[in-house]
Amino acid sequence: MDAELVVRDKVTSPREAYLAPKPALYLSIVLCAALAGLAYKLRTDGIFACQATGYSSDRYLSYCHNEGYGDYEHGAFWFDLEPAIQKSVTSADVLFLGSSRMQLGLSTTATEDWFSSNSASYYLLGFGYNENVSFAADLLARYKPRARAYVVNIERFFDRAETVPARTVRRDPDARARYEVKRVWQFFHKPVCRALPLICGDQYVIFRSRETGTFSVWGIGQFKGGPVTYDRSSDHAAMDEQAAIGREFLSRLPVEPRCVILTTVPYAGTKVRDINALAAALGKELIVPKLEGLETFDGSHLDRPSAERWSKAFLQAAAPQIRRCLANSKASRP
Repeated sequence: MDAELVVRDKVTSPREAYLAPKPALYLSIVLCAALAGLAYKLRTDGIFACQATGYSSDRYLSYCHNEGYGDYEHGAFWFDLEPAIQKSVTSADVLFLGSSRMQLGLSTTATEDWFSSNSASYYLLGFGYNENVSFAADLLARYKPRARAYVVNIERFFDRAETVPARTVRRDPDARARYEVKRVWQFFHKPVCRALPLICGDQYVIFRSRETGTFSVWGIGQFKGGPVTYDRSSDHAAMDEQAAIGREFLSRLPVEPRCVILTTVPYAGTKVRDINALAAALGKELIVPKLEGLETFDGSHLDRPSAERWSKAFLQAAAPQIRRCLANSKASRP
């Protein structure tokens, strides 16, 4: 009689079951870890390090203070990523040129009210990173604005050295793609931060108006402010070079010389002697209201109350000149 072959099912012990390979579980763990790492990076070194309070139908995120996101505005202008901007710049009656000091010093209700009461439009065409005439001149050549008057914040403006973001958008072949990605992230940033505000940080962030170019800022509590002060030391060699650059640039602006107004928004350490010497070398009056008690939120930019006071005083002083330019341009139209 043949021996009966009995095959028993292998019985798996609890320990063996625990140690048995589980590819799906491992894959889930790896995926969760990767997603957690991405979320952490976006929260600490990306757009989610900044909150989304400033978005509106008119405002987009212009700058988020970290290395992973940083500047967006240079690419937005250079690559025409915000199409409404060009129309606003081109049609503005008065263009303001300069750095972020000018932007924050004139991004005020006082500025908006003055232009509204005078039935005129304006655009603040300044940039962060101490941007200068090199980038501004290229933008003006591209946009061909029809402004009737220009206001130029001359402190450190007449310099041809390329700033980091200007060099990036001009010379990096991959820059456009990176700036387009930054733009796309804003479509996610706005709804996510509004729905779950606790997951978004409070880094310094700038939102910018498409219509007027004005800045709106949040997260300034991380900076240490201080009073506006004036430095009377002088660098004659630097002023001579800036004067030469300034004369060439101003001569190309398509307005009468008297419709170019020079100013400097003050800060802690304002180079008052240098800027006066530069204005004199350019053959122009410098309009800088002298107000007591002005404060900065970071040593470099006026805080909001000071900006309101300063911009109101500046526009009062510059009003006769601006109005003449606007009136003459309207009278000369066919």
